[in-house]
Amino acid sequence: MPYDSYNAHEQSVPVELTKVQGKPFSIGAGFDALSFTHAMYAGAMDPLIMVDHFTMTAPTFGPHAHAGLSAVSILFEDSEGIFNNKDSLGNDIDLLPGDLYWLKAGRGAVHDEKPRTGARTHALQVFVNLPTRMKYDAPDSLHVKSTDMPVSVGEGYRARLVLGESHEIKGASSPALPMTILDVNLEEGASFAHQVPSGQSSWLLGIDGAIGIRNGDATASLKSGASVSIRAQDQAQDLIISGNTKAHFVILQAEPLREPFVQRGPFAMTTEKEVDAMFAAHAAGELGSLDDL
Repeated sequence: MPYDSYNAHEQSVPVELTKVQGKPFSIGAGFDALSFTHAMYAGAMDPLIMVDHFTMTAPTFGPHAHAGLSAVSILFEDSEGIFNNKDSLGNDIDLLPGDLYWLKAGRGAVHDEKPRTGARTHALQVFVNLPTRMKYDAPDSLHVKSTDMPVSVGEGYRARLVLGESHEIKGASSPALPMTILDVNLEEGASFAHQVPSGQSSWLLGIDGAIGIRNGDATASLKSGASVSIRAQDQAQDLIISGNTKAHFVILQAEPLREPFVQRGPFAMTTEKEVDAMFAAHAAGELGSLDDL
């Protein structure tokens, strides 16, 4: 997927809570998305580089490479049919509604994701930065089936623990740095509480309906297509999310890296020179291939 280049040195504005509306874009007749990139958040999205909230009904991008980051697909339960993933690690996996697929690209990997004929995929595509010490790791991957994800049900809410930990419940662990991902549905007038541990930032996206968010003295209201990023604090943060209407939202939470990086297209490395080297390596076929799958 196409993304602009960026150097993390350029953003250093201290903010506690940053609200951002997604930027719409479409490709052909089979891909519509709202895009959220780290440059929109004055550094407060770290370690996320970008999130695309998309619907895909036809093959769109074809095989493409990644390096220096993790490419994560989070399918929502209202997806229809199969979303196929192939990558140069040898995986050929049919993802079902509600599944997660995490590709830790490390020093380079090639993948292709596309809906099977007749499918409609509603999902998030997330780029998660890798720390400098991991950017040349061997590629790795994780597939978490929806049926293996813990689900919490309370008064007026249903929360899927897609990854990580919440409410003293543990789900699957990322093959890179730890991350918690929650996919939550709320009834109108209901509320959902989640504690963000000390030192971790959080990013919330309204998928459907309208919610109110309270983090200490900071508050925000989100409708579908809007997001809030909350910087890490020295103490645990209690997030209280209320359903102003019947609503669907996600929370992504992790420890920020606070490292400079250069992101150009599908690569996120420490220097411009390293990014240039990755483009050259991909052109030479050194980042892998899907030819044998």
